[in-house]
Parts: sequence; structure tokens; C-alpha cells
Amino acid sequence: MYGLLQPIVTQLKRKSTYFTPAKIALLPLALALSACSTVSLDTPRSPAAPATAAESVQLQTLRSITTQQDRLYRIAAPLLVSNAPLCKGNARNLIGFSAKNKYSFSEDYVDAAQALGFTEQLQITGVLVNSGAARAGIKRGDILATVEGQSMPAGANAERQAAALLGPMVGKRTSIKLGLTRAGNNVNVTVPLTLACGFGIELGNADNVNAYSDGRRVMVTRGMLNFVRNDGELAFVMAKELAHNALGHPSQQKMNATVGGIIENLIRITPDASTLGGSGGVRTMPQELDAAADKLALYMLVRAGYSIDGAAAFWQRLATQYPASVPNAYTAIHPSTAYRVDAISKVSAEIKGKQAAKKPIMP
Repeated sequence: MYGLLQPIVTQLKRKSTYFTPAKIALLPLALALSACSTVSLDTPRSPAAPATAAESVQLQTLRSITTQQDRLYRIAAPLLVSNAPLCKGNARNLIGFSAKNKYSFSEDYVDAAQALGFTEQLQITGVLVNSGAARAGIKRGDILATVEGQSMPAGANAERQAAALLGPMVGKRTSIKLGLTRAGNNVNVTVPLTLACGFGIELGNADNVNAYSDGRRVMVTRGMLNFVRNDGELAFVMAKELAHNALGHPSQQKMNATVGGIIENLIRITPDASTLGGSGGVRTMPQELDAAADKLALYMLVRAGYSIDGAAAFWQRLATQYPASVPNAYTAIHPSTAYRVDAISKVSAEIKGKQAAKKPIMP
């Protein structure tokens, strides 16, 4: 996760995700929003101050993590929701929120989470922009009480049990009825399901400037978050990795397991640094595949409402500051910058021509 303080614990237990049939709230924000999620610790509650200095550091760590996760999910949301047609077989129904309780963190973080207002019950920690949950009026801090009349699970295994309960429903229905508790009042909502790209969004707790995709998830490192100058540049990075997943490039490169292992390691608060040498076993991306992902990413960006002006300049700046000779950085596994920049310029002109002619923005 980004810009963390020196952590006290080894890792978060799980990260939440926007509920999908295959994986409901079991990652951080996997977004796949179909899978994305976040825990903003800016809850409506007024928790007591931490009792110890160690807990104070934990609170700061959680706040830092979730602030950066919030940013990732916010940027990813329009990319996921607007591009279901481009994700084809990877599009999934989602409710559009993430939820956590105090047990969603490692044992060492339970007290800190409770101090921040988390309890035994699952509470909404993030709502996907333009999702069915957002349209139904679900709010951060709402407590999940019932789903289709059944009590929502609570306690240490609540996320997994909720996944088992909601998964079949999401796969078969067009909407879900939820009972919420908001500021002590009961609120009933009917949430229409949203078709979106079913990829998880992860935050990597490492300072190398990189981003990864394993066919199911996209992970952006803390180092990359610190490198990008604005949200638009972060969107360039996320769209590129989403495009790699949508095009099946991790499978074509036989890199699903390797990159998946990197993601599992880097989502820990203290990843195993010994695995971060060199490229981590990741093969360099062939220029044709990289350019294909760049093309799809540009279409995804425009469809999501992002500007593609500056995309070529961003990738060139990244390659200049972190060339292929820098181990475990983006250009080391995406070395064909000149080829990519030329392709990006051509596709950008193609898209702008379609916009001027009011043609569908489809590759």
C-alpha cells in the first residue's frame, strides 16, 4: 500500500473487494470492483484515542494504507464500470461496495481497527462510483444487517461467509435487497447489479516503481503511486494493466502464477524483500503485446472519461527516470518504450478522429 509508515505487523489478513460472484469482498479492494474496495478510515464514528504508542502507529499505518487504497479504487471505478464490453469474458455483475469488520485485519490490528470504529459487524467501507450501490443510496459507514431477508454474518469469518451467501445471488439476479443499519435506524434498499470488468485492484506495499497484472488482478505499487504526478497519470498505469488482463497477456506469457505470487507478497504490510531482486522472475513483455495493451488502454481511458493527452509523454518520462537497467522497475519488464510511444501517438490520433466524427469509441 502506498506511502506507509514503518509497519508493526507483517500483513493485513485480507483485503475487501467489491462483491462479485467468484470473489466477494475477499481481497483489499480487488475491484475487481467487480472487484475493488477500500476501507476509508474516515468513518462517521468517534472512536476513543489509542491507549499505546504502538497502537498509535498502527492507526497511522491503517490510515495511510486505506487513504491510498481509496485513491486506487476511485481512479479504477470508471475504468471498470465503463469498459465491460472491452473486457468481454471478464465482465461480471457486482453490487458495488466493499465491507469490512475489525477482523478484516491481522490479529495485531484488531484493536486498532476497533479504535477506528470497526465492530463485529460488516460495515460499508467504500461505494463504487456509478454502481448500483451508489444509485441505491448506500453510504460509507452503513452496517450490513440482512440480504434478501437473511441475516448477514458477523464475527471473525464474516467476510468469507458473506461471500458464500452473496456469491450465488449475484450470479443469478439482476438486483439484491439489503437491510442496513444507518445511525441506529433500519434502512432497506434494492441494489441493481452493475456489469463491470471483473478484475481486482490491489495496492503493493513496496517502493519499486511498478505495476503488475496476473489475469485476475491489477496491482500498483506504493512507489508508482509516489511517481505519478496526478490522477490522470495513475489512470494511464491502471488502464494499461487492466488491458493486459483483458487481452489475456499473463496467460500468453505463462506468467499468471509468477505475477500472482508477487502480488500476494506485496499486498502484505511487510513483504518478503528477498523476492524483489531483479525482475522477480517476470518475463519482459514483447513489444507487440505491450502495444496492443496500450491501444486497448487508451480506448478504456476515453470511455471512462479520462484524457489521453500526455499518455505518451508519461510513459517516456517513466522510462527515462527508471530505464530498463533499474531492477524491478516498470521499464525492466516493459522495455520497448520507443515502439510503444509511437503506437500510442497513432492510436491517440485514431481515437480523436472517432470522437470528432462522433463514432463509437471502440477499438
